[in-house]
Amino acid sequence: MTEIVERTLTALPGLLLQDSPPGAGSKLGSLIKSITALSSRQEEEKLIQQELSNLKATVASPNTTLRQMKECMVRLIYCEMLGYEAAFGYIHAIKLAQQGNLLEKRIGYLAVSLFLHENHELLLLLVNTVLKDLQSTNLVEVCMALTVVSQIFPREMIPAALPLIEDKLQHSKEIVRRKAVLALYKFYLTAPNQVQHIHEKFRKALCDRDVGVMAASLHIYLQVIKDNPSGYKDLTGSFVTILKQVVGGKLPIDFSYHSVPAPWLQIQLLRILRHLGKDDLRSSELMYDVLDESLRRAEINHNITYAILFECVQTIYTIYPKSDLFEKAAKCIGKFVLSPKINLKYLGLKALTFVIQQDPNLALQHQMTIIECLDHSDPIIKRETLELLYRITNGQNVTVIVEKMLDYLKQSKDEYTIVTFVGKIADLAEKYAPNNQWFIQTMNVVFSIGGDVVHPDIPHNFLRLLAEGFDDEKEDGHLKLYAVQSYLALLETENAYYPQRFLQVISWVLGEYAYLAENRPMESVMRKLFAILQQHSVTSETKVWIMAAVTKLAGLNPRSSVAEELIQEYSTCLDPGMRQHACELKALQEDITLMQRLFPLNSSCKELMVDASLSFLDGYVADALGKGAAPYKPHHQRQEEKMSREKALNLEPYGMCFSGLPSVGAADGYSPSAISVVSGVSGNSAETGQKEESHLKLRDVKKLWGKEGYLLKKENKVAKPEHISPPVESDISLGDEEKPPGNPSDPLTPSLTEEEKERQQLASTLFVGLGSNAVSLMGKAEQTTQKFKRKSKAGGNKVSDKEECLGNWSPSLSPAGGLKHTQQMLGSSKLLLPSEESPYGLEEDAVGGKLTSMFANTNLDVILPSESSTLGHDLLLTPTLPPELSQYPHSAITEIVGSKSLTMHLCKIWKADSLLLSFCFVNKTPLIIKNIRLTMEESPKLMVSRSLLCQVSQLEAHSLHYCSGSVQMSQPCTKEALTGCLSYRTQQEGDHQLNFSVDCVLKDFIRPLRISTEEFGKTWLSLSNDVKRVIKINPVRESLSGVLHILQKKLNLHVVEVVGDEGIAACQLLQLAPCLLHCCLQEGILTLWCRSPSTGIPEELVHQCQKELEELYR
Repeated sequence: MTEIVERTLTALPGLLLQDSPPGAGSKLGSLIKSITALSSRQEEEKLIQQELSNLKATVASPNTTLRQMKECMVRLIYCEMLGYEAAFGYIHAIKLAQQGNLLEKRIGYLAVSLFLHENHELLLLLVNTVLKDLQSTNLVEVCMALTVVSQIFPREMIPAALPLIEDKLQHSKEIVRRKAVLALYKFYLTAPNQVQHIHEKFRKALCDRDVGVMAASLHIYLQVIKDNPSGYKDLTGSFVTILKQVVGGKLPIDFSYHSVPAPWLQIQLLRILRHLGKDDLRSSELMYDVLDESLRRAEINHNITYAILFECVQTIYTIYPKSDLFEKAAKCIGKFVLSPKINLKYLGLKALTFVIQQDPNLALQHQMTIIECLDHSDPIIKRETLELLYRITNGQNVTVIVEKMLDYLKQSKDEYTIVTFVGKIADLAEKYAPNNQWFIQTMNVVFSIGGDVVHPDIPHNFLRLLAEGFDDEKEDGHLKLYAVQSYLALLETENAYYPQRFLQVISWVLGEYAYLAENRPMESVMRKLFAILQQHSVTSETKVWIMAAVTKLAGLNPRSSVAEELIQEYSTCLDPGMRQHACELKALQEDITLMQRLFPLNSSCKELMVDASLSFLDGYVADALGKGAAPYKPHHQRQEEKMSREKALNLEPYGMCFSGLPSVGAADGYSPSAISVVSGVSGNSAETGQKEESHLKLRDVKKLWGKEGYLLKKENKVAKPEHISPPVESDISLGDEEKPPGNPSDPLTPSLTEEEKERQQLASTLFVGLGSNAVSLMGKAEQTTQKFKRKSKAGGNKVSDKEECLGNWSPSLSPAGGLKHTQQMLGSSKLLLPSEESPYGLEEDAVGGKLTSMFANTNLDVILPSESSTLGHDLLLTPTLPPELSQYPHSAITEIVGSKSLTMHLCKIWKADSLLLSFCFVNKTPLIIKNIRLTMEESPKLMVSRSLLCQVSQLEAHSLHYCSGSVQMSQPCTKEALTGCLSYRTQQEGDHQLNFSVDCVLKDFIRPLRISTEEFGKTWLSLSNDVKRVIKINPVRESLSGVLHILQKKLNLHVVEVVGDEGIAACQLLQLAPCLLHCCLQEGILTLWCRSPSTGIPEELVHQCQKELEELYR
């Protein structure tokens, strides 16, 4: 008490003598009035700069009181909101939060949260203040600290604040508990691995007696259920109960909005239930009643009600299907689409776009409305309508839909819209092009309209498609020839402007395939390219493309005058890149034979082997070292030495890393796939020298579009009702809207006008293929033949990497070889007959009446035999693994080569010390096959055991024979093909010979290296060859433990230890050296650092890690 009295008496004279400073509102108000009275941007900038100068002098003055500082912070916040930087006030905002009373501290916290970002270096100065306020007994200080933590807080300081925030979950005041839950939600978004241990406390928050705390916990549950729905299935009943109480109006009236009970709470719960009920019948059955109730109660005319209905529709079409809910959802969509209000029409189109994947017939019910939306005055409505048409595109309506998209692009000025639709048009053109001419012309328009905002992957994929060619060689030649002719015709136009990316495409195509236009001399083609090269609007990057094209054509026309002019003009230019290319062309002109060897015809798809370690310089390096040159130091080592000299402060919470990692700048452009890579490689000879792949791997990409539109497989769902009645009546009221007009296509409609006839004709072309014969999107999708089908690079049949599975292999992939025959097949190599009790070898009751549900979430097509098939003629001979080999991890048994008489199957077996290839010969005829001989050719990088050189004198009718042998990797490589030959003799057809190849990938030879952390550290320092690569992970919330678990599963690595954001793993390549991996994940950026005593292993392993992550996050 004495201390309080003393402090009061001390401060009293100052308060009495101090002049009352003007309030914050007065000076801020005058500043706002002054700004609004100005007439130009220049005057505003002059006034704000003068204001900032005054504020800077005021906050720097030692005589400025905290009350005056508070006023200055308010004005600084306003200046920052106008876009003018006030960095000088950041430190004063932190001081105000540290030193002021409650009101001043509040302004200081507000200014800090608006001025700084999570990674700002000054934010560390606020940590102690936040921790002190979290422990305060003053409720207001605790709430302010929790508010700041939930907005901005340093990632590395989360462990310091986490225990204090956990304690606040038990606070007596509900506002503190609610803010603590929101702070933990922020922590989960920032560092999910650091709050994994408090999930049980999240459950307590869900059951909190205060509705606000429960509502705050739904934010966390929505995120964790998105990431792992199966881990929270037990809470489905709880969420359903909460939603029932909300819909039933059991919450306090304070949570209602326009008489709608807790609408935002309903939306959150519907989104959570959507993730929990997807492909889950048991969980979906709990939701049906509450979803029906939500649709029924949404009768109020307000936007928030429409938002709830939209979420209900999405949830109904996402969870396990139910026919009566589908009908009600379809009526709801119909009311939206037919509404004259633009907002509701947009909402209906959005919902229709979402559900069209599962119910294409729904688009037929509203086809005339969709046609009207194509000519709507609102560009957003037109854009969403085109998005809907994109989802229903097939081979029959692609030309009309693409034409509509191009018309919309020509009128649009929005860059985002252009980039989006250009990508969609290019995708449709590749999948459904009716002929070569239409494809080339469409892509030309795409490049012209898209301009330089076109994503680099679009021209890259287009050129890759031309280069790889197709199965039909004649069609392939026609496509390339038409592309050359069209580009030559474009270059004939005078004073025409083409975007830079389009010029790059034209240059590459003419450089590679201009020789196909036999009626055009090479000199004229080179003259046109040279004319483009001299234009001032051409960028340096495009000039390099044109120069490369002219260089290729010079090999076909050795005595070209254009090449001489080009060399003469650019050999002395200021651009070093162009000068270098000109000198290279001059050197090649002197050796025509070398030029023709460097640029052979039609060789753009040949893969180049790059020596990433630059081993050809080893002799030069050894000579230089012998003469006293300093040893080469990689970039990361130089960075370490620089940091040690500067004695930089290490702010990392854990000291696990072996050395500092260099910072990596953002790349100029990122790929639309889930991963973007920036690489930096250092070997024993040079730091760079990286093996790059200049093409996309598109061979095994799963096609989701087909002849009948979007083929979405959902084998584990029951079939939807084939017919959904049109939305004639609905319990949903849309207020004072006009009654929807009748369907123009009704046969009772009177005589149609010309405009209506045109619309009906357009509808017949747009919605073709969506009638009663449309694909059943809930069942097995129909396979479609793509217009442009890539051809294989190597002949013969190959074992695709996509067909290999590290899991346990099912002995039979045919429907006849069901589960009940497994034991028979494992012990016998004779002919197996399907069961007479069930044609599939399975009881339908065991799988809920759906055989295809066994293959849910897989790429297997379940082919059911027809009922009329005769079992005596459908004799299936299924190869299996011998019992002594089936105990090891192995791939699926796949047929790699065969004929009508003999087939050979392959299974990869991953033993601890080797890769074993097990071959099985199957005689499918009732005759004896003789002199079967299997030979394998060794590759430079793989060694094959002699046991694979198999010979069988004769193979009995309808029988099998096995042989196996090991394969060792002598040189590290990502992928290597083993070629072989299978020869045999039959009594009727004589001698036969079949060629085949087997792909062996790097992960076939990787085995875990189980070592401790201490052994890892000692081995790491002894290894000299290393490679470092930076990978951008999507989603950014992925934890390092999750990434390492993925690599452990995919590549058979051994995770040694994970501490915070850093982890280490180890593996070894069979018969080769070990390989150590150090990983660091920060804010979605994964840094991989690999070391090994062997030169090529680190590069190949890091490349394989990158490939696996790309396939996962694609």
